[in-house]
Amino acid sequence: MQQLTSLRWVLAFYAFLFIAFLYGPFVVMGILSFQQGPEGGPQFPIIEWSTFWYQHVIGVAPVSRIAPLPLGEALVRSLTLAFATMVVSTLLGTLTAQAFRRKFKGSGFVFYLVVLGMMVPGVLLGLGMALVSSQMGIERNWWSTAFVLHVVYTFPFAFLVMLAIFNRFDSSVEEAAWALGVSPTRTFRKVTFPIIFPGILSSMLFAFTLSYDEFPRTLFTGGADVTMPIAIYGTFAVEIHPNLFAFGVLTTLFSFALLSVYAVLMALSARRFSSDASGIQEDVA
Repeated sequence: MQQLTSLRWVLAFYAFLFIAFLYGPFVVMGILSFQQGPEGGPQFPIIEWSTFWYQHVIGVAPVSRIAPLPLGEALVRSLTLAFATMVVSTLLGTLTAQAFRRKFKGSGFVFYLVVLGMMVPGVLLGLGMALVSSQMGIERNWWSTAFVLHVVYTFPFAFLVMLAIFNRFDSSVEEAAWALGVSPTRTFRKVTFPIIFPGILSSMLFAFTLSYDEFPRTLFTGGADVTMPIAIYGTFAVEIHPNLFAFGVLTTLFSFALLSVYAVLMALSARRFSSDASGIQEDVA
């Protein structure tokens, strides 16, 4: 009994260290983002607290020697690219996982061919795409060559998430609906889709966040119009200023907002699934 208690304390201490290691950088970044402006780089301890750098990020602070972050076209470009990648990767991942519900010849080869996109280093894929586009005379742009590599990178993640969902999927619910005279289209809309909807949401979050934060693949294939990660890297390649910490805090809060929306959609999906199932039973009756 004493050994079990000691083991619990050790595991609790290990969990505490893991959480501290995981969220420690965010805490430090948040503290440094509230230092006084408009001069200087990161300093600790904080002499005077201020929200100057948050004002600097959104463009309402007084003019200083620190260049503003490229939050205009670069941010819109990154969000557009991430959204397009999210839609295409989730659609491809869902369709491919649906195909793997039944065994077919060459399924093993197709599986490893799909996951190869997440196994090959991004630098090599980016360099390869840049060389191929140069040889074929294709102009590199964020909406063409970079978009293709983003889909190649995020598609395997969406596929693996949906594959796990379909592996736990009970096909008897579909067969029961068909036996009751429900059409395949209505069965998918009212039965299959609500069940797999949590996996679709997870795939969308994976694809969006991975694409928005992608650097090496975009660096080689994005062309002259840079995305947000590359613009930040170019701005702070020499010296880091506190407005970067403020932007990091705002980006993290945006991520938490996405998770909150995800939780709300999950709850609404569960409620809708229960109501749709009742509706199907009433229609058949």
